Amino acid sequence: MKVLVLNAGSSSQKSCLYKIPDDAPLQEAPQPLWEGKINWTQDQGGAEIVVEKSTGEKLRETIAGDSRQTQFAYLLQTLTSGKTQVIGDLSEIDVVGHRVVHGGQSYRHSVIITEEVKKAIADLCNLAPAHNPAALAGIDAIEKSLGNVTQIAVFDTSFHATLPDAAAIYPGPYEWVEQGIRRYGFHGISHQYCSQRAAQILGQDLAALRIISCHLGNGASLAAVANGHSIDTTMGFTPLDGLMMGSRCGSIDPGILIYLLRRGDSAESLDYALNKASGLRGISGISSDLPAVITAMNQGNKRAQLAWDIYVHRLKAEIGAMLASLAGLDVLIFTAGIGENSAAIRQAVCEGFGFLGLKIDSEKNQNQPVDADIATPDSTVRVLVIHTQEDWAIAQQCWELVKSR
Repeated sequence: MKVLVLNAGSSSQKSCLYKIPDDAPLQEAPQPLWEGKINWTQDQGGAEIVVEKSTGEKLRETIAGDSRQTQFAYLLQTLTSGKTQVIGDLSEIDVVGHRVVHGGQSYRHSVIITEEVKKAIADLCNLAPAHNPAALAGIDAIEKSLGNVTQIAVFDTSFHATLPDAAAIYPGPYEWVEQGIRRYGFHGISHQYCSQRAAQILGQDLAALRIISCHLGNGASLAAVANGHSIDTTMGFTPLDGLMMGSRCGSIDPGILIYLLRRGDSAESLDYALNKASGLRGISGISSDLPAVITAMNQGNKRAQLAWDIYVHRLKAEIGAMLASLAGLDVLIFTAGIGENSAAIRQAVCEGFGFLGLKIDSEKNQNQPVDADIATPDSTVRVLVIHTQEDWAIAQQCWELVKSR
């Protein structure tokens, strides 16, 4: 089965093609046959196309087109022609899977995309304005380029559908519950994949493990996983809640917003401040990129130092909350851009939980670990660095849904 995966964002469109055996899915993520990315430039109509085959052939072009559909159609052509060709015709693609950030309460599992599903995704655009519209654009582009091929929506919120009410419902007026205002959680595809991968790496039954998964990128969240299910998470009604992030504030006193609104700030200005001008960028005044903040901190920049201190403090505090929900801990996972690449963050966090008997091997931690246990043999908690494979997880779910029909 050939599965094309689309992971759409507001400024880029990432795609990859997997070939999965028809009789049984592969357990470990294979290298995609083909990977393509469109980076939209600031100039209207401009786009950078980057394509790579598993055999190493690469293509990088800047093109101008009348529409994003034109540019996407050009990207798809690289599947069937030129030095990046991997299939003879687009009709060889059996199914297309899309990462959809917000599925609301209606979609607790991956689903085949219908007009009803598209409408539901559109209705949730106000809760994920940077992502759901991009997913819809990708769905429409596939319809125009591949016709009636089966398309499947894989929701970032689905993994957190198992949250108990005590974790999911906010302590506001009960009318909020009836209006669908609750904790949905995000990064579910990543948290689910990493939890399953952790069990594989350790050779243990996932159902027997208490796991805290730390997805630390420009967006960041934690998930407490018990019996293979999410029972608590840090992101909430929107992806703004929880941890301090690259440019998002995370959890703050809601009274601050009331104060600022009464002072005369508009909803639009608050939206920008909370999502684009807060977090590492807002505190450091330098960047939303942690390595840049660390560089400035090492040069004596006090605001960069403060940004680091707040980031680590809040990360440890939220891990503590997940620890309480699990009533113990067997595995701590670090994943995504910061989690996978920042030995300093892993070191700072793990030092804070030494009282649990958690110990990491400093040499292993510094040695760019991938899908590896960096805890010492006598540590009471296994500490894993896992390369998250969201695209592969989407492809797997597509395979399972198609085979179950």
